Amino acid sequence: QVQLAESGGGLVQAGGSLRVSCAASGRTFSSNALGWFRQAPGKEREFVAAINWSGVITYYADSVKGRFTISRDNAKNTVYLQMNRLKPEDTAVYYCAAANTGWAPTVEDDYRYWGQGSQVTVSS
Repeated sequence: QVQLAESGGGLVQAGGSLRVSCAASGRTFSSNALGWFRQAPGKEREFVAAINWSGVITYYADSVKGRFTISRDNAKNTVYLQMNRLKPEDTAVYYCAAANTGWAPTVEDDYRYWGQGSQVTVSS
């Protein structure tokens, strides 16, 4: 079993940057693909980014591509989401998730383990 805990969220002005982190516990971290999802008020949870087990392959939602970067440090059991040039529409609760597979799925149903989420608020 893998347990995830997000941190690093907060309030930032539009155009600014923020990095959210997700620390994992459990012995299977390095074999899991990891993903970031977000949910804004009144909206469904949506895919943001994913990274495969080795960190070599990444995928991004079109809405964040070029602005966000997902990375992982398996030695620290941590996955990161670096968010640059933030926009008010990026405001959401950000969740990290771990999949059973080592590939990097972009579908929510492919992820088994979920963190509790971290609030990111971008002011205009």
